[in-house]
Amino acid sequence: MEQTSKSAAINYGVYLGAFTSLITIVVYGINIDLFISVWLGILVFIIVVAFGAVSALNSRKLLGGLISFKQSFSSYFITITVGTLISSVVGVIIFTYIDPEAAAYLNEQVLILTKKTMERMGVPQETIIAAIEEASKKDNFTLGAQTQAFVFRLVFYAVIGLIVGLIVKKTESKDA
Repeated sequence: MEQTSKSAAINYGVYLGAFTSLITIVVYGINIDLFISVWLGILVFIIVVAFGAVSALNSRKLLGGLISFKQSFSSYFITITVGTLISSVVGVIIFTYIDPEAAAYLNEQVLILTKKTMERMGVPQETIIAAIEEASKKDNFTLGAQTQAFVFRLVFYAVIGLIVGLIVKKTESKDA
C-alpha cells in the first residue's frame, strides 16, 4: 500500500478517535447511564464501520480507482485500529484516573441490567444468582479489562473489515 493511502488511513483513524472520544466525553458529561445503552453501542458501531469503509474507498480513489483486497482491508484496519486505540485511551483516562467512582457505578448498572435481562429470559433464579456473583467479581474498567475489550473490538471489527475489503476491492481483471 502506498504511503499516501496509509497516511490517509491514519488520518481517518485520528478523526475517528477524536469523534468517538468526543461522544464518550459528551455522554460522560450528560448522562453516564447512556454508556450501558444498546442504542449508543449500535451508533458507535455504525460510526466506526463507516469511517473504516470511507477510508478504504478513499484509498481506492488515491490509488487511481484500483485497489487490491489487501490494500482495502489494510486501509480499513489501520483506521479502525488508530481510532479505537485513541477512544480506548480516553476511556482509560476517564474511568481509571479521573473518575473511578463512575466506573464502579457503571459496573453496578451492568449487573442490574444483566439480572433484569436474565429474568426476562426466564433463567432460573439460582443461575441468575450464580451469574451475578461471578460477574460482580469482575471490574470492567481495569486497565487489563479495557485492554482486553480493545483487542476483542479489533477482532470483531476486523471480521467486518474482511467484508468491507471484499466490497471495496477493485482490480482490472474480473476474476481477481
